[in-house]
Amino acid sequence: RDGRAEIKVKGSRFIGEAMPVADVSEAQERLHAIRKREHAATHHCYAWRIGLFEQQRLKFSDDGEPGGTAGKPILEVIEGAGVTNTLIVVTRYFGGTKLGTGGLVRAYTEAAQKALEAADVTQSFLTKTFRLRMDFSQYEPVQRVIHKLGATITSSDFADAVTLHVAVRLSRAEELQKQLTETTAGKVVCETIESETAD
Repeated sequence: RDGRAEIKVKGSRFIGEAMPVADVSEAQERLHAIRKREHAATHHCYAWRIGLFEQQRLKFSDDGEPGGTAGKPILEVIEGAGVTNTLIVVTRYFGGTKLGTGGLVRAYTEAAQKALEAADVTQSFLTKTFRLRMDFSQYEPVQRVIHKLGATITSSDFADAVTLHVAVRLSRAEELQKQLTETTAGKVVCETIESETAD
C-alpha cells in the first residue's frame, strides 16, 4: 500500500508519497501521475531505488530546489530504510518563506520518512533454486535437511530416481549444499538452476 504524509514548515506544504515500483518505467508513470494531479505545486522532488547489486538503478531530482537539498536526502531515506523497488515523491507548495538549505534538507527528509512509515513494506528475500537428483533411499534424509533450513520443494519427480527443485534463501544456499553432501555422503547431485531471484 502507498504511504502518504503531509508536513507544514513556515507556510510551505510538503506532501510525501512512498510507493512500490516494479521497474523504471513504472516509477516514471507514477511520478508523471503525481505531477499531473498536483500540477499547481512549486516542486516535485523525488528519488527511486530499483533492483539490487549490479542491476540496481538509482535516480533522484531536486526539481529546481537548491542542489542537494531534496532528491539526495529522499534517496538517503530509501537507502537508510534498506528498501528497494521504491519511489518517494515529495511535492512542495511554497508558502512564501525561504527555508534555507538546512531547513529544506530537514523538511524533505521528514516528509519522505513519514511517507515511508505510512506505507506497507513487503519483505522479500533473494532465493536460489537447485535441482537435486538422488536415489529413493536418500529422499527422507534430504527432505529433513530441506525443512530444517526453511527451504521449499517447488517440484518433484519420482520416476527412475527422485528429482526435486528446491528454492532456498540465498544466505542459506551454501549451508544447504554442505548439509546435503554430509547427510548423503555426497550421493546427491546438486545443480544450480536459478540464482538470485526475489521471493
